[in-house]
Amino acid sequence: MLEEVERWLSRRSWSVADRPLTALLTAKRAAGTSVSVVLPALDEEETVGGIVAEIRRALMERIPLVDELVVIDSGSGDRTAEVAAAAGARVVHRDEILPRLPALPGKGEVLWRSLLATRGDIVAFVDADLKEFSADFVSGIVGPLLTEPDVDFVKAMYDRPLGSAPGQGGRVTELMARPLLNMHWPQLAGFVQPLGGEYAARRSLLERLPFPVGYGVELGLLVDALHTVGLDALAQVDVGVRVHRHQDGQALGRMAAAIYRTAQVRLARAHLVRPELTQFVRGEHGFEPRTHPVDTAERPPMAQVAEYARRRVA
Repeated sequence: MLEEVERWLSRRSWSVADRPLTALLTAKRAAGTSVSVVLPALDEEETVGGIVAEIRRALMERIPLVDELVVIDSGSGDRTAEVAAAAGARVVHRDEILPRLPALPGKGEVLWRSLLATRGDIVAFVDADLKEFSADFVSGIVGPLLTEPDVDFVKAMYDRPLGSAPGQGGRVTELMARPLLNMHWPQLAGFVQPLGGEYAARRSLLERLPFPVGYGVELGLLVDALHTVGLDALAQVDVGVRVHRHQDGQALGRMAAAIYRTAQVRLARAHLVRPELTQFVRGEHGFEPRTHPVDTAERPPMAQVAEYARRRVA
């Protein structure tokens, strides 16, 4: 590990317990900072309501740390939207945001569009499939942005159990993302959960970054944030344990391919070939190939979108 990263770990890695909620509220009011929380959701009726309810109870009603709580529904076929609204979130359908631009499938697309659907100076993203959710996931990642003016981007870190096996979750992180970061962006080797879906950033940074539309969004934002504001403006906070729904092996393969492609684009922007990933399933006549396109599209920095610029002037 680089000496620079060792120093960064001692200066920019914290625990959620380091910043009591009352201290965060004081800092928020002193700076006049507003906070938006975004949950990207697709068919998450079983978990989204509990997450929304906990954020409202702990961080909007008891301690008014969060100003805006938005669920962006990317086309759920279940009751995700109804459950989220009943729990107290403002629900916006992905296709209602920037309607002149047909939506592409993918989580990153939803996160990118959410910048137009929210107004907070700080934007926090939280996955909608978390179980046993704690409001610490939000206060932890927002905290350094309220108390450290030179921090612009904060990732959550946590244990990720796989069933009853502690620390065995995050298979794509260990098999794909961590080797890529260590080899190509060693300054980012200190991040415990580089692909985690819980992170917060200043709007002034997010609006300047391109967003990969698919699974590569977390890696892309982290790498681009490093190049835009530097390592010392990045941080991470320990929020405990993350429990969520795990993907099967083939889904993980597609995720890994998208993450590799996101890294490849950043290593050599001239690569324009759209890659594909072929996987195999056993069928009636033996193993049958299934070929999937790998997400390669990216959205430009939101600051370059005319509708966003007009809203800032209004």
